[in-house]
Amino acid sequence: MPLQEEQVREALKQVIDPELFVNIVDLGLIYVVDVVSDDGDEEKFKVNIEMTMTSPMCPAGPQLVAETKKYAGEMDGVEDVEVKVVMDPPWTQDMMSDDARDQLGIF
Repeated sequence: MPLQEEQVREALKQVIDPELFVNIVDLGLIYVVDVVSDDGDEEKFKVNIEMTMTSPMCPAGPQLVAETKKYAGEMDGVEDVEVKVVMDPPWTQDMMSDDARDQLGIF
C-alpha cells in the first residue's frame, strides 16, 4: 500500500518542541505533507513538508527541521525528504489541536 499523508503526520508526532513539550503536529506547525511516488514506483517515495515555527526567531527551529527530516526519512520506502519552513500564514494558538491545548492548559 502506498505511503499516506496521515502515516507521515503520525511519525512526525515524535518531534517534540523542546520549549513547549508538545509534538509539532498537535501544535499545528505542519502545514503540508505531500507524498510523491518516486518515478511511479509505489514502493519509493519523496516526502515534501511545509512547516512553520511558533515565531520567526524560534531558537529550536534548526532542531525541529532536522528531527522532521529524520523521522519522515526513517519511514519505509522514503527515499528523500524536503522540509520547507514557511511563515505564511503566521502560526497562532488557534492552529493547535485540542490535545495540545489540554497539555498546555489553554482553554
